[in-house]
Amino acid sequence: MHSKAVLILDSIAGIAMAIALMAGAQTPAPAAQPPSPAAAASAAPAPLSTFVLTGPLQWLPPAVFDAGPFGKLSVNGILTGYAQGQNNPVPGDDTKQATLSNGELFIQKADGKFQWFVQVGEYTMPTLGAAFLNAQDTVKDFYGPVPVAFAKIATGKTTTWQIGALPTVIGAESTFTFQNFDIERGLVWAQENAVNRGIQVNQTLGKYLTASFSWNDGYYSNRYSWLSGQIVFTKGPHSLVYDGMGNLSQTAFQTLATPVQNNGYMHMVIYTYTKGAWIASAIYQYAKVPTNSKANIAKGATTNGFAAYLSKSFKGGFSLPGRFEYIAASGSLGGPDVNLLYGPGSKATSFTVTPTYQKGGFYFRTDLAVVHAMDSTPGAVFGAIGTDATQFRAVGEFGFIFGDNIVRK
Repeated sequence: MHSKAVLILDSIAGIAMAIALMAGAQTPAPAAQPPSPAAAASAAPAPLSTFVLTGPLQWLPPAVFDAGPFGKLSVNGILTGYAQGQNNPVPGDDTKQATLSNGELFIQKADGKFQWFVQVGEYTMPTLGAAFLNAQDTVKDFYGPVPVAFAKIATGKTTTWQIGALPTVIGAESTFTFQNFDIERGLVWAQENAVNRGIQVNQTLGKYLTASFSWNDGYYSNRYSWLSGQIVFTKGPHSLVYDGMGNLSQTAFQTLATPVQNNGYMHMVIYTYTKGAWIASAIYQYAKVPTNSKANIAKGATTNGFAAYLSKSFKGGFSLPGRFEYIAASGSLGGPDVNLLYGPGSKATSFTVTPTYQKGGFYFRTDLAVVHAMDSTPGAVFGAIGTDATQFRAVGEFGFIFGDNIVRK
């Protein structure tokens, strides 16, 4: 087997054994909320429910109706707008921007041995330190008007299979704005994939462990050479997740949805504590893109990323999430290393706070965020000529989540 596959599988097996020993030494307790939408999607044999959110936003129960030969269907929707102001925009960007951030329907058959899920509509994926892209261009350049669609088959009480366009099992932040602590995804998220096409098996392993393994096309490359895996340990208010993925082949193919990271591999550890009005999470991410002449990578590079998330909910529908990040790329200024951040050897920090208000299906929130780059390559950071080290953004998102509220009398 390819050495990267062995590395990933060995890591997953080792961590699974360690966690299993921990679980066996403790007293059973009720399971806590999963730490991420990826982890929630992996938990078998849970039904295809609406998205589990990592942050304080609350998703409404779906509207359920009898669709005749199609069985009992559940439907949710979301409609939100987005606006941002920033200083030091990158070349081609503006100081002020606005777009539709979500205009989507979620249709699912969530009962029986055969289930399915379809997400359709427009969306944006705003990311710290990256240029603005409106909804129309995001849909065109990334995952199309049906970004997530898959069938799910239960082959046992604790085993399910999924096939189609799937949310990645990697990471603490997810693809769509409403799923996360903050409106914009962070610098660490920017190293990860978001949606991949393939097949995934989910397995419950006792009271505390779930595992998922997937054969897929990685960063939406349409080259099915990626192996991904996840192991989740949940006990009481604590969750511990290991994620691993890697490409067993190589390709020069690149698009906005398929960056140079498609030729690499990644490991992540995520710890989450959820209790009452508090959510706290910390992650470590290691990623490597090796030297690869076929993909025109003269010298490989690595990144090491850390992030911490904290959210407190208050009475009256208010909450206050925040995020801190630090990420560093290997290499040296002007070196031949592949650029994975703001030039070889660069580093960056970010801080985001997101005051949030939600009442029923309506919510409004704003990101106040700053990114600071260090040891960057001139021309690769912010401002008209890419030499400004710092960028500040103020972002707002507001709109409506729809579910059973659209059919209530």
